[in-house]
Amino acid sequence: MKLLHFTWVPVLAALLAGCGGSSDSSSTPTPTPTPAPTPAPVAVGPTAKRVLLISIDGMHQQDLSVCVANGGCPNLATLAQTGVTYTGATTPGLSDSFPGLAAQLTGGSPKTAGLFYDVSYDRTLYAPGDATCTGAQGWNVVFDETTGVDALNGGALVHIDGGGSFNPQAIPHQKLNGVCVPVYPHNYIKTNTIFEVVKANLAGSRTAWADKHAWGYDWVNGPSGKGVDDLARTEINSTDAATGTDYTDVYTHTETFDNLHVQAIINQIDGKDSTGAAASVPTLFGTNFQTLSVAQKATRASGGGYTDAVFTPGPQVSAAIKYVDAALGKMVAELKAQNLYSSTLIVVSAKHGQSPSDHSLLIKNGDTLSALLQANNYLDSTGHFGQNATTSGSLNDGTGLSGTGMVQDDDVGLIWLHDQSQLPAVLATLQANNGCTGTGICANNAQAYILSGSQLAAEFGDPAQGRTPDIIVQPNPGVIYTSSTKKDAEHGGNAPDDSHVALLVSYPTLTGQTNTTAVGTTQIAPTILKALGLAPTLLNAVQVEGTAVLPALGY
Repeated sequence: MKLLHFTWVPVLAALLAGCGGSSDSSSTPTPTPTPAPTPAPVAVGPTAKRVLLISIDGMHQQDLSVCVANGGCPNLATLAQTGVTYTGATTPGLSDSFPGLAAQLTGGSPKTAGLFYDVSYDRTLYAPGDATCTGAQGWNVVFDETTGVDALNGGALVHIDGGGSFNPQAIPHQKLNGVCVPVYPHNYIKTNTIFEVVKANLAGSRTAWADKHAWGYDWVNGPSGKGVDDLARTEINSTDAATGTDYTDVYTHTETFDNLHVQAIINQIDGKDSTGAAASVPTLFGTNFQTLSVAQKATRASGGGYTDAVFTPGPQVSAAIKYVDAALGKMVAELKAQNLYSSTLIVVSAKHGQSPSDHSLLIKNGDTLSALLQANNYLDSTGHFGQNATTSGSLNDGTGLSGTGMVQDDDVGLIWLHDQSQLPAVLATLQANNGCTGTGICANNAQAYILSGSQLAAEFGDPAQGRTPDIIVQPNPGVIYTSSTKKDAEHGGNAPDDSHVALLVSYPTLTGQTNTTAVGTTQIAPTILKALGLAPTLLNAVQVEGTAVLPALGY
């Protein structure tokens, strides 16, 4: 008998003491047990049979908040009623589509995944035509619409599938264990993806993904090259025979392209592959929407972008959000029709935002970074530098030059020097020209920075290893390194409008809530694995970076 569990012990002792040791049983109170404390309920996160991942390119957190509040996205609002909406989600340092999606699929930042932009540079690689790896090292790696064979020798992009194979002029070489081998996009990524983990660890599982470039997005397969069973080969920059233009000319035309992906998802929910052939329902599948991004980039004069600094959508953005929301509603309706909704985790986020939302901040600065470096003679021995280092002026057409370094810029500047010993001099040149007039790079206010050296290496990796830029220039918010008259917004950098993105995780058993914790889109990948009953540490990047699952889900 464990008397310490009962409250009568000290009471009885006092009574006995007060009565001279009397043992009158009539005065002894009835023992009353102290109730044991009620254990706190153990939180159990969703255990899903499948996960549907949706990336809505350009969707800021504010877009989601505004459209839910004004009734502009009823399907997203419904998902939020059984989900967690994260208002503090950000991309990992850079926000181009490659690092933005890699965050969601690997759990890692560019430092680990090795993806900085779809057009980047690697000073260890050899030219596509150098099959013996005996020429100059350093190659402008271009994994975009020209990665498909349609672009061979500068050809027109006439097929929705990019021509049906890789463009050999887009595939550089590397020395691997002394052997010169080609580097396809899946070889270029430095860490595994959730698709590979699911296939390797869930018997009978199937994976699928659909994105904007038919062959450049081969990297989602991961280093094995086999992570995705059903990778839709769709090219947004291909020519639509019905219009004679590609699908990015106006957002309503982009809807036509995105509808291909909507149909692919519905096919997969129905037990088919993306083309409609018989298959099993994927364990992990998803797609990317481009319509909103195109509407955000469109000039304000044409109705693109936002009408003020608090993300009030202009006509194109408002219509694009309604389109995407309706498309998502079709997917949810099909899941319900197939009795799959109750066991499907749905994750909605964005590879990147778009900058600037406040049109009053917009400054189109031109390609001043490249111009400044060229004007100050930071050239290779043949007088070449950067993206212009081809004899034709075009990329992936067989005329590229090796070892030239390069600049990649949109609303950020990534600089790979052809000669890394020039770093101090180049930094001095940039600092001396950081203003917004003349040849200035417009990086002179408190929110701008020029990152290099140990700080850059700590966040993005050591440039000496070949992949990481030597310098990252984050200009003043609102600055775009372009002279284009066709767009008033861009992405790629770490400006607030680039990096602060929507994130919603929905499952029927969850209680709707808003979570204000600062989280990263890298946390999507380990959360997906956890929901499928797999260890997040099966992802290499999760091990390296210690990426946690998202909070407030019960895991």
